[in-house]
Amino acid sequence: MIEITPLTGIGEVRPGDDLAALLLAAMQRCGMECHHDDVLVVTQKIVSKAQGRFVVLDDVVPGQEAQRLAAITRKDARLVQLVLDESTAILRAVPHVLIARHRLGHVMANAGIDRSNIGAGNGDRALLLPVDPDGTAALLHRQLDMPVVISDSFGRPWRMGVVAVAIGAAGLPALDDRRGEMDRDGRTLEVTQIALGDIIATAACLATGEGAEGIPAAVIRGYPLRGMARPAADLVRPVHEDLFA
Repeated sequence: MIEITPLTGIGEVRPGDDLAALLLAAMQRCGMECHHDDVLVVTQKIVSKAQGRFVVLDDVVPGQEAQRLAAITRKDARLVQLVLDESTAILRAVPHVLIARHRLGHVMANAGIDRSNIGAGNGDRALLLPVDPDGTAALLHRQLDMPVVISDSFGRPWRMGVVAVAIGAAGLPALDDRRGEMDRDGRTLEVTQIALGDIIATAACLATGEGAEGIPAAVIRGYPLRGMARPAADLVRPVHEDLFA
């Protein structure tokens, strides 16, 4: 049996908060202990909040390129400037859509910059992605002695709606390479690589939600992890292998 337990009662996370302590206290409130074979899934938003990744939009001065893209996309030019600052390339700009390649390699809308559920603060603010999600996952893994996935919500080409994916991971194979194994018919698997980090992130999203649920973490118990640990960065397809460039 695979169990997914939401971690409730964490409350609003603020810059400088000790995430490991908050998550441990939430597990204890739920009657759980840290097990080295459980997986802790933490949403990107509370990681970014704890790291103080807020930007006050009034402090942002849009450049010429930001103003040009803002006119095309009909977005706030200050937000577009942040997207440019966080990205290595703009891949698509049409009305109401701005797709960028984030400096971490992720291809995503608005470079992952968010303005929803970020809490009250001075001025109109936006929240950036964590600086090093794999590094943060590794730190939490050491502090709590359990595998950790940091999740975020992505749209997908050719599909409506968003799903959760892993942008950080430690203590588990975020990408599970099954090539060379045999299927049930004795045929060698030639291309099968499983995005285990993304699967775990989306499974946890059943408990954390995508709206106003206020549940920023969940524990998955009962899934048998196998293989060598690999970070979420291994899930990012190299640019030279981009199938849609």
